[in-house]
This record gives sequence, C-alpha cells and structure tokens, in this order.
Amino acid sequence: MSTPITIHETIASRVLTGRGAVDHVPEEVERLRAGRVLLVATPSAKATADRIAHALGARLAARFDRPAAHTPVAVTDEAMTVVEAAAADCVVAIGGGSAIGLAKAVSARTGMPQIAVPTTYAGSEVTPVLGETEDGVKTTRRDPALMPGTVVYDPDLTLTLPPGLTRTSAVNALAHAVEALWSPTASPITDALATEAVDGILSALPAVLDNPGDPEARGRLQTAAWLAGICLAQARMGLHHQLAHVLGGAFDLPHAELHTLLLAHIMAFNRPAAPEAFARMTRAIGGDPVAAVSELARAYGGPTTLADLGVPADELRTIAERVAGAPYPNPRPLTVDGVAALLDDAWHGRIPGGEGR
Repeated sequence: MSTPITIHETIASRVLTGRGAVDHVPEEVERLRAGRVLLVATPSAKATADRIAHALGARLAARFDRPAAHTPVAVTDEAMTVVEAAAADCVVAIGGGSAIGLAKAVSARTGMPQIAVPTTYAGSEVTPVLGETEDGVKTTRRDPALMPGTVVYDPDLTLTLPPGLTRTSAVNALAHAVEALWSPTASPITDALATEAVDGILSALPAVLDNPGDPEARGRLQTAAWLAGICLAQARMGLHHQLAHVLGGAFDLPHAELHTLLLAHIMAFNRPAAPEAFARMTRAIGGDPVAAVSELARAYGGPTTLADLGVPADELRTIAERVAGAPYPNPRPLTVDGVAALLDDAWHGRIPGGEGR
C-alpha cells in the first residue's frame, strides 16, 4: 500500500533583520544592480519613505503613495503609468499589505525585482501570493515569481504603529499560522514554524500592547509574524482566508480587522475536525487557543462584528454559498448552512463556543 507523500518546497528569499536594517536598503538596490527605483509607500509610512528616498539619492526614479487595500487593479494601472514614465527597474515597498501587494502587482507586470520593508505584521512580504480586486471580486494567485527578493525587518519601524493596528495586524499574522496547522499541505517544517509563530505572537503581542515603545518586544512579535508569513507561503490556506477574501472583496472591508474578528469563529468551527492542530496550539500556549484569540479580538477598540463593519445581514447567505462552493481545503466539510451559521455568529458578535457548531 502506498502512503501519502508530503511535499515541502522552499522559496528563496533574502531577509535582513534587526534595528537599523532599513538603512541597508540602498545596498540591497545596488546588489540587484538596479538604477531606477520606484518607491511605493503607504501614507502612514511617509517618514520612513522620505528617509529611504534621501538615502537612495540619484537611484530614486519615482514615488507612488496611493496603494489601496485589496490591491485594486485600477490602482495598479495608475502605478504602471508612473513606472513607464520613470523607466523604473526596481520597486521598493514600505508599509503594510497594501504597499507590498501593489509592489507585487507591479513586479508581476514588469518582472522588476522587489525589496519589501514591512511596517506592520501582515506577513505577505515573505509569500508568493497576490490578491487583486476588480469589480468587487478578489482573485488570488500563487507564483514563486511574486516573492520579494529581499525583505527588511526593522523593529524600529513598528514602534509608532498604533495599538489597534498592532493588535489586528498581529492577529492577521496569527491566522496564517493557525490555518497552516490544519492545511492538507502541511509538513513537519510548517508545523514547527506555525507552532512557534502561534506561541510567539500570543506571548509577544500582549507585551507590545502593554508597552508599544519597547523595541525588544516589537522585535519578538515581528519575528513571530515572519514565521507565520512563511507558513502562508508554504501551506495552502482554508476557510478563514477564503471568507476574508470574499467578504473583503465584496464589501471593501479592512483586511486586518476582518481577520481579527473572524479568526476565533473559524477556529471554533474547525476544532472538532482538527484535533492535532489544536493539541499543538494548546501545548504551545498552555491554554485554550480559541479563548485566547477570542479575548484578543473582543478587546479591540474598533469593529468587532461583521455588523460593525457594515456587512448587510441579508447578504450572509449569499456569501456562504460562494464560500461553501469554493475549492479551498478545510478540515471540516463545508455546507452552506454551516458557513451561514458561522457568519451569523460573527455578524452578531456571539462568543465562539468551545466545540463550534
């Protein structure tokens, strides 16, 4: 009898970590033999973008400061006009998932190398995944060519990240690790990384929230998010990410907040069908992982329910039908009624139960 074969494929990536790492961006541009840089940055990362722009000097060809959540194709088209006018040959992205997603979209259309400088804990900077939105539909693709060639982690760049965004961005990262643990493409490597990431995020995040200006705690959280991002790169995601993509694309919802309010609900839903994943998480954190994530989500000062985000109650079943019919893997079989009930709980803000529905 044959046994299932596990395949683990490593994607090459160069990662710089540590305080002051951002000052090495010009060296990385030179290493790539690039001479005309497109600098993409979110408005919140303007100060860091100005710093890098000054350091790049004559190598800076153009700046684009209007990336948008969910990487709308229309925004990418605007950026491509700038790329062509500036004859750019490299893209440096500074900020969260919006900036990094736009840089991937530009690279996908041009073949330009990328340098990613994340200022949040989203994790997309270490993945070959790109989600683009057009006409309210978000389409995700996976290709090794989408992976940024260099990633720069500097904890000092996260010191001014507001507590709310710190919380939601870190829980977004946590979702990558959680889903990797029950992924059908999990391997011993992803299991180890995901377990360490869950432990790291759930231990470092409270310390950061208590003292947002502590670079050591920020560094620990950043490292744990990096590990979670590698999980997203290596293992197929499931129900959680499918729901986030469908809801986010349909209603233009904030990505990190959506992940934060959904995660505990999906964990409770899948718990009966993923005993090994939950055993790993329970051992790692020394307690109930659903309760730990639910507590983090409920303590957020912003939206904590789908109703708060403005999702129409009469659209929940339509969303459930789309998600239940999608080819995403999930440890618990998906039915329209089951997903609709989960969404109803998330819409009303019912605290996820220990055994799910």
